[in-house]
Amino acid sequence: MPSSTLHAPARAPARGAPAAPAAAVPWHVYAVLFASTSVIIGVLWDISWHQSIGRDTFWSPPHMAMYLGGVVSGIACGWHVLHTSFAGSPEERAGTVSFWKYFHGSLGAWVCIWGAIAMLTSAPFDDWWHNAYGLDVKILSPPHAVLALGILAIQAGAMLMVLALQNRHGDRRAFRWMFAYAAGLVLMNLTTMSSEYTWRVYQHGTLFYQVVAGLVPLVLVAPAVAGRLRWPATAAASAYMGVLLALTFILPLFPAEPGLAPVRNPLTQMMPPQFPLLLIVPAVAVDLVLQRWGARKKGWMLAAVLGVVFVAALFAAQWPFADVLNWLATRETFMNQHLRPYMNGPDSSFARGEYFNAASGAALAQGLGIAVVLAVLSARAGLGWGSFMARVKR
Repeated sequence: MPSSTLHAPARAPARGAPAAPAAAVPWHVYAVLFASTSVIIGVLWDISWHQSIGRDTFWSPPHMAMYLGGVVSGIACGWHVLHTSFAGSPEERAGTVSFWKYFHGSLGAWVCIWGAIAMLTSAPFDDWWHNAYGLDVKILSPPHAVLALGILAIQAGAMLMVLALQNRHGDRRAFRWMFAYAAGLVLMNLTTMSSEYTWRVYQHGTLFYQVVAGLVPLVLVAPAVAGRLRWPATAAASAYMGVLLALTFILPLFPAEPGLAPVRNPLTQMMPPQFPLLLIVPAVAVDLVLQRWGARKKGWMLAAVLGVVFVAALFAAQWPFADVLNWLATRETFMNQHLRPYMNGPDSSFARGEYFNAASGAALAQGLGIAVVLAVLSARAGLGWGSFMARVKR
């Protein structure tokens, strides 16, 4: 049974009665979806900038893309709250979440406003951090952690705003697709923040599967429960892969030159993001499980099935595909997998297409067993989150 059947379908109008007009998408929802896209593109562009050029400035183009998303989100949601609070009708205010009794807005708008504040607060902190300590060694430095939480809040807020429209107007397919796209951006954020453990050279090690199993089921299962497409998890994973693939082909079209020593690999073009994980395969498996058993199994029983199926599908797809990526890394192709950061020398595992901390035998079985446990916990959290989101109408 498809997951969409978990929700009561909209009642058809009586014969001869005029059809209700289609609900319009408020402009601030478009603005927040744009902001959600802009911030994650800015993050990926910024990572590419550090890998291709090195040191940046506060006013670098990737930073402007991120902060543009924060500003647009804050302004759009701030306008929505003020307009609803002081110029909206009583019916409009009744369908919102109030703050300090006088301010009214959708749940997603409040989450976005918090995210915009966190993002813009992290900006001067990040600039000071670079001036004090230089180039970041890790993606999640303290300023970046604050920035990541702000970006995640904007993306989650965008998802909640579209979700409320979908739950109120379930007959509009546009809202369903917008929700899947917003969920795909959240998935992209989590996989980007954990990318230090998911590069192709780690994909024959157990830590890779444990990290992915701990994070991704949450973001696939929840939209699969709350979404009203027939294949909601698959749609979210497709959005994730589509945006990443676009950047994989677009970014290397622009010239770049390292500006910070040591330069072990003299790049002449921008680095692409790492090739997207084949999450569409476990996403299809998640949708199939929920279509088959979503109305029969509940709680931990369903989470156990989803966790096992997720890890099995991920392993079946990503393990052999990692060999393909490492093979592509040794030769120049249109997929741009031969490109590597300027600080990465010719003797590195990245350059030679070798694996780091590869596992086999009993160690691999034990590591995958831990990944299954993490996937079950993540899927259970996704079921709970999805059940909550299915009721969001404000």
